[in-house]
Amino acid sequence: MASRSFLFVHVLVMLSLAGMAFSDLSDDFYDDLCPKALLTIKRVVEDAVRKERRMGASLLRLHFHDCFVNGCDASILLDQTASIDSEKTSRANNNSARGFEVIDKIKTEVDKVCGRPVVSCADILAVAARDSVVALHGPSWEVKLGRRDSTTASRTAANNNIPTPLMDLPALIKNFKKQGLDEEDLVALSGGHTLGFAQCFTFRNRIYNETNNIDSTFARQRQANCPRSGGDSNLASLDPTPALFDSKYFSNLVSKKGLLHSDQALFSGGKTDDLVQKYSKNLKSFSKDFAKSMIKMGNIKPLTGKKGQIRVNCRKVN
Repeated sequence: MASRSFLFVHVLVMLSLAGMAFSDLSDDFYDDLCPKALLTIKRVVEDAVRKERRMGASLLRLHFHDCFVNGCDASILLDQTASIDSEKTSRANNNSARGFEVIDKIKTEVDKVCGRPVVSCADILAVAARDSVVALHGPSWEVKLGRRDSTTASRTAANNNIPTPLMDLPALIKNFKKQGLDEEDLVALSGGHTLGFAQCFTFRNRIYNETNNIDSTFARQRQANCPRSGGDSNLASLDPTPALFDSKYFSNLVSKKGLLHSDQALFSGGKTDDLVQKYSKNLKSFSKDFAKSMIKMGNIKPLTGKKGQIRVNCRKVN
């Protein structure tokens, strides 16, 4: 009887530990620590997006790429050193991830109003992503706060875990499942491609070599700015309104005009077709699910309590 009671208590302890990381995050984390922190982040983000509309998509992408590599811990911000294997040089981020200067500015301004470094770079990424979406007329959501910053980075983990533009649907589902995200999360979060641009090298194969699931006129139009060789960094918008949060990304998929292979994979006769159809006709439903999935993604393996640190400079370990 005693051993059975011990086993029951042990299970309860393990369950409470499993939920601890999530419970350590809260939406009022900085209310007493630094009441002006969130307003300061919002002000700097709005200013950056006003100067360059594309920056909203870039800041959203930084948070996404951060969370998919060992959790939402700002590891993506660390520069290369003798001991840091920077994720900035990974396949998905090299000459592609941007917005680091905006994060630096946010950190400077936040530390100034707080009087000391109490706001983590990981939390700045999470809040800046939300504020970027709002600045481009998308939904808002309560960001859980209290993340701490990593003291390591991993280019290898970035190469292995950030989804690629060449993935088909089964690979995408498997990739998101590794992060604790389901098929609805996959479709909703992919809808982040309602904002921003992609470089020619990421969609060249699709517009020249795919024939079954691509509108031929769309392919020819994209070829005008993306030659078979050269022009790797030439940009094309991911949907017709790259600086506006709307449902045209999904309408494009239904019309076989997804720019990336991984985009069109969501509407290619598979199990996510119905959800793509739904979002293409219902912006309110997409916005609601996007916000829900962003909260879920933002809760991936955060460092809390005494784990990690609050970096003084987001680009390097203290």
